[in-house]
Amino acid sequence: NWAEAEAKRRAWMAENSLYSEDHEHSSCGVGLVVSIDGKKSRKVVENGINALKAVWHRGAVDADGKTGDGAGIHVQIPVPFFYDKVKRTGHEPRQDEMLAVGQVFLPRTDFGAQETCRTIVETEILRMGYYIYGWRHVPVDITVLGEKANATRPEIEQILISNAKGVDEETFERELYVIRRRIEKAAFAAQVPTLYLCSLSCRSIIYKGMMLAEQVAEFYPDLKDERFESAFAIYHQRYSTNTFPQWWLAQPFRMLAHNGEINTLKGNVNWMKSHEIRMASGAFGDLADDIKPIIANGSSDSAALDSVFEVLVRAGRNAPMAKTMLVPESWSKQAVELPQAWRDMYSYCNAVMEPWDGPAALAMTDGRWVCAGLDRNGLRPMRYTVTGDGLLIAGSETGMVPVDEATVVEKGALGPGQMIAVDMAEGKLFHDTEIKDALAASLPFSEWVGKITELDEELQGLSERPLFDGSDLRQRQIAAGYSVEELEQILAPMAEDGKESLASMGDDTPSAVLSEKYRPLSHFFRQNFSQVTNPPIDSLREFRVMSLKTRFGNLKNVLDQDSSQTEIIVLDSPFVANSQFDRLVEAFNADMIEIDCSFPTDKGRGALQNALERVRAEAEDAVRSGAGHIVLTDHHQGKDRIAMPMILATSAVHSWLTRKGLRTFCSLNVRSAECIDPHYFAVLVGCGATTVNAYLAEDSIADRIDRGLIDGTLTEAVARYRAAIDAGLLKIMSKMGISVISSYRGGLNFEAVGLSRAMVNEFFPGMHSRISGIGVSGIQKKAEEVHARGFMSDGVLPIGGFYKARRSGETHAGEAQSMHMMQAACTKASYAMWQQYSAKMRSNPPIHLRDLLDIKPIGPEVPLEEVESITSIRKRFVTPGMSLGALSPEAHKTLNVAM
Repeated sequence: NWAEAEAKRRAWMAENSLYSEDHEHSSCGVGLVVSIDGKKSRKVVENGINALKAVWHRGAVDADGKTGDGAGIHVQIPVPFFYDKVKRTGHEPRQDEMLAVGQVFLPRTDFGAQETCRTIVETEILRMGYYIYGWRHVPVDITVLGEKANATRPEIEQILISNAKGVDEETFERELYVIRRRIEKAAFAAQVPTLYLCSLSCRSIIYKGMMLAEQVAEFYPDLKDERFESAFAIYHQRYSTNTFPQWWLAQPFRMLAHNGEINTLKGNVNWMKSHEIRMASGAFGDLADDIKPIIANGSSDSAALDSVFEVLVRAGRNAPMAKTMLVPESWSKQAVELPQAWRDMYSYCNAVMEPWDGPAALAMTDGRWVCAGLDRNGLRPMRYTVTGDGLLIAGSETGMVPVDEATVVEKGALGPGQMIAVDMAEGKLFHDTEIKDALAASLPFSEWVGKITELDEELQGLSERPLFDGSDLRQRQIAAGYSVEELEQILAPMAEDGKESLASMGDDTPSAVLSEKYRPLSHFFRQNFSQVTNPPIDSLREFRVMSLKTRFGNLKNVLDQDSSQTEIIVLDSPFVANSQFDRLVEAFNADMIEIDCSFPTDKGRGALQNALERVRAEAEDAVRSGAGHIVLTDHHQGKDRIAMPMILATSAVHSWLTRKGLRTFCSLNVRSAECIDPHYFAVLVGCGATTVNAYLAEDSIADRIDRGLIDGTLTEAVARYRAAIDAGLLKIMSKMGISVISSYRGGLNFEAVGLSRAMVNEFFPGMHSRISGIGVSGIQKKAEEVHARGFMSDGVLPIGGFYKARRSGETHAGEAQSMHMMQAACTKASYAMWQQYSAKMRSNPPIHLRDLLDIKPIGPEVPLEEVESITSIRKRFVTPGMSLGALSPEAHKTLNVAM
C-alpha cells in the first residue's frame, strides 16, 4: 500500500541519496485560549477549535486536498465526560477520585504488535502501583482524512487509570511521566517504535494527527461533546517546509507547541546527554534512571525542546521558569536596562543550562500555568488579546477568535524574550515584567551568583610575550601549514586593524580532499547556515543580543536549584592569549591537566589512530581523577614528534567524554599552532572546545612587530587580533541564527566534505558527511608531509597561492591563462580559441565535486529540426522573480530594456 511504499522510499533516500531527516524544517501556526479565572467551560474548547481553524493558512495540504501536515489541540481532562467512559467499563469511580487518561497511538495493521504495545503500557502502569479501569477505542471519522493520512493512521485508543495510591496531583503527574518514559524505553527494546503516547496525564489530554486544522474536531467527535470542557486550549497547525508529515510529529507535544526552529539543536542534545550522568533529583529519587535519555533518538527540534521543558517542570520548576531557563531573553549586554534581580536570575540560568536558541513562538502549560513566549530575537509573531469576560487569547495572528471589540480590555504583541501567562490556580493574568519580578524573587539568585568567578578582570593588564621565535618559530610555522600569503592577507589585517580582511565572493580552488597541496583540517569543514524558515542574524545590528560569554568548570546537576550550580568560571570570550593562558595555569594549578597531542615520527602506519586513543584515555583518566580543566596542546611537536590536527583531537576527546557521561565535569582548553583564522576557531568551538589559545598565531604577530611590519606593542596587536576573532565568531554564529556561543559549542554545525564517514562517525558523531573521503591514515600522511617540510627542510616559509593564483601554488579554476583564452574566444568570436580554452579546462585536475561527474545520456539525440527555436524559448523568459533586494533598481531597469 501507499504507507509501505512511502516508508521504503524514505529508507532508500536516507541510505542512497543526500536526503536526511535531520535537515527537515517546518513553519507553523500556534496559539492558546485560557480562562483567566481557571474555570472550565465549553466556550474555551470551542474557541480553541475555532482559533485552530483560523490558522489553516499556516498549514500545508497534500495533493489529495485532505491530508495535512499535522494539527492538534491540548485541553484539560473533562472529568465528567471520562467518568461516564469509566462507568461503561463496569466500574463506579468516586466523585472525588483522581483520574488519568493516556492518549495512545498503536500500530493499526499489525495486531501482534498492537497487543504487545498494550501489554507494555499496562505492565508499567501496574508496576507503579496504579489501577487500570480499561481501554477505550477513541471514536474517529476517517471520512474527513485524505488518502495518505488514512493509510498511515494509527489505531487510536485511550487508557483510563485510577489514582489507586491516593497520592497528590503533583506526585501522580510526576509518576505518570516516569511511567510514560518507561513505556517508551520498553517499546524501543521490544522493537515496536510505532507505539506513541500523545499524552499520559491526570490534568490534560492531547488530540492530534496528520490532518488539516478544520478536520481535528470532525475527526475526533469527542471534541464536539458538550461535556468536553476545559479552562485552556493550546493548538497548533503544522507546515512542513521540506519534511515528511507523520502522525506523531503533529503538535502540541506534551507541554508545549512550538513555531520556529531550534538552530542550536545538535549542541543542546549533546550537552543534555552530558548532563544526564549527574541528573538526579529529590523529585525522582531512585526513579531518575528511568527517565533517561531525556531526549529520545530521532526527536524533532520541537519534541526535544518539549522533552527538556517537561523534565524541568517535573523536577519542580513552573512553566515560566522552565521557559526562562531554556529560551531566555537577551540579558548579558543590557546591564543598564535590566533590574539587577533579573540579571542575577539570568546569570544563574546561564550557569545551569545552555540556551535553546533560534526563532520560537511558544504556547506552554505545566497544568497550572498557561504561557505564551518568544525567543530572544522575537523572530516569530505572538499577538494577544485580553477580554472583559476573562479570556486571554494569544497566537500567531490577531483575530483568531472572533470577539466583540467592546469587550476587549487589552491588545498587544509580545516583544523579544517576553512572556504573558495565566496562573489558573490563582486566577490571575501576569504580564512579562510581573512574571520576571516574581521569578527573580522566588529564589536567592543574588546570593547564588556570588559564587560565579568572572575571570576577565583578573586577566586584564597582562603583557604578552611570544613562546617561540627565530628558526624555531619558522619551523613551527611551516609545520602548521602557514604561508607568507596567509600571514600577510589573513593574520596581519586582524592584528593591525582588528578586523578580518575583505575578499571577493567565490572560491575557485579545489575542495580540500581534491587538492594536491597541504590543506589544514579546517578546510574539510563547511559552515552550515540557516535557511528555509529560520533567518540568519545580522551580527553587527544585533550585537546586543549576541554573546560569546564562556563558562567553564565542573557543571552541576541541572535539575537542582541551589548555589552549587553557580560554582563556575566565566570569560567574555573563548579566545585566550598566551599570557592569559599562563595565568589560568597558575590559578588552576593541580586542577588543570595537560595532554600532549602529538605522535612520534617513527611509529609508521596507525600512529595517529593510536595517539588519538591515547589522548582520549588520558582525558578520561584525568576527569575520573578529579581534574576540572583539560588542556589539549600540540606545542610539544618537534623534530621527532608530529602535531595531530587539533580539530580532530578536540572532537575526539569531547565526543569520548560525552559518550562516557563526563563532559560536564571539565572544561576543554585547546592550544593550537594551526589555528589562525575565525573559521578554525569556530570549528574548534563547534567540536567542543571551551577556550582556544592560538599561540603560534600570536608568536607570528610578535615576529612581524619585531620586523617593523606591524605598529605598536604585542599586547595591543593581540587585543586587536582578539577583537577580529570575536567579531568573526559572532558572524559565523549569526549565519546559523545562533546568538549565544554556549549553545554553539559542541553543536557540530558543519558539514564534513571529503572525510571518511567511518572517521566522522567515530570522532565527529552527529556531523553530516554526505561526501566521503580520506580517513585517519590519510590525515596522518598529510600531517607527516607538512611536518617534514617544517623540521627537515631548509626552513623557508612557502609563498602561498591559495588566495591568489601563483605558479607553484594551489590550482585555481580561474587562473590567468585560462581567463585570457576565454576572453579572446569571446571578444574575437574565435571557435578555435574556444576549443583551446575548453581543452585546457578539461585537462585541469578536478576542482569542484561536480568535476567528478559524467553526463549520463538519457536516450538518442533529438533531431535538430525538433528543437525549439531561440525566438520561441525567449518568449518564456521573465524577470519578476528577481526581487529589488537581490538586484539594484539600475539592474532592473537594464533588464526591462533587455526584455
